Amino acid sequence: MDPHTTFSLPNLLCEEDDSSLNDTKSKVSNPRSEDDHYIRSLIEKEAQSNDYNCVICDDTTRNWFKCARLDAIDWIFSTREVLGFHFRTAYLSLTYFDRFNSRRVIDNGKEWAIQLLGIACLSLAAKMEEQVVPSLSHYKAQGYNFESSVIQRMELMVLATLEWRLCCITPFAYLHHFLSKICDEGECNEFLVSKAIALILDFSKEVNSMDHRPSVVAIAAVLLACDDQLTRNALEFKIGVVSSLHSLEKECIYRCYNLLKNIETKKNITPESNSFELLTNHRNPSSNIGIKRKLTYNGFEQKCPLQKISRRL
Repeated sequence: MDPHTTFSLPNLLCEEDDSSLNDTKSKVSNPRSEDDHYIRSLIEKEAQSNDYNCVICDDTTRNWFKCARLDAIDWIFSTREVLGFHFRTAYLSLTYFDRFNSRRVIDNGKEWAIQLLGIACLSLAAKMEEQVVPSLSHYKAQGYNFESSVIQRMELMVLATLEWRLCCITPFAYLHHFLSKICDEGECNEFLVSKAIALILDFSKEVNSMDHRPSVVAIAAVLLACDDQLTRNALEFKIGVVSSLHSLEKECIYRCYNLLKNIETKKNITPESNSFELLTNHRNPSSNIGIKRKLTYNGFEQKCPLQKISRRL
């Protein structure tokens, strides 16, 4: 058995501590040499991972999954607010969600299975991040009533699919370090931290988290939070002063910066509309919202065939 996939407590420990994201209230401090070493070690771990750039689906599946994913994100972030979870918990659950779907395929039209997966991922993320974890009965799905035993089965499927590797690096681990490197000392403040976090969260709703490495998303968000008019040369100059970023491809950062910028531009043009409302507008009026379905594990197993797929390297 691969030593990296065996069950052990270190595999369940998170790579980040509370200083990486403390609800945006922590002050950006001057970087230290040990910080540079730590950040480089995180980036090296990203490079060793096979999770990124491995999303596999055809056009039909991609279109359906995009809508289903938006629905799941809507539920995850609204439930985060209801249960009082940190934003990092919601983002971590979305990472589990995207990692699972990069390895397994849920049949088209199985929206309830996507909802069940979202519940399982948020529950697992809460167990990793939150000090107080609610019982499974607190996770209320819109339109469905899943028994706790069904959610537990789905949790086990997620754990098995992710090979029990719940220790995920997220963009939040890099924010304060990158801000301290990119921005002038007098400009590093809570406002920029909050802005960068908001950019990352908006990005996660539009773009699969497996499409870009967390360090790339983090530096792109920091650059955009500090300056939304950077040219290619200006961007390369700024990231050139951050030694820990030298192993990253500048093209990837520039592409991610422009994606973030486009998302924010679209958001500002249509402030009254968001991705979740667009999803609702395109739904079939005869959707199953409002109809409670109580599912047993046997029903879950029969009605939601999950096909394992090979990873594209």
